[in-house]
Amino acid sequence: MGLEKRMFRGMFAPGEVVQLRQMCFTPGRVFEPGRYIVGELPDIAFDMGLVDRLPPVKGKNAQIKENETPPQEES
Repeated sequence: MGLEKRMFRGMFAPGEVVQLRQMCFTPGRVFEPGRYIVGELPDIAFDMGLVDRLPPVKGKNAQIKENETPPQEES
């Protein structure tokens, strides 16, 4: 018998960006796979294990903040 990875909303910071791995259907909305802020997703997505933490960003891009645009290179 394999181990089950249990997730819940409390494991993530409220403003953290996470990856939804597959479609999540709720009575009011369909959530497509992609990146979401934790507060945008329903609890059922976490309970079903559809959400993963994004890997840390390394290198030059780690210095760029979420709302900041990267500097443009001149050619």
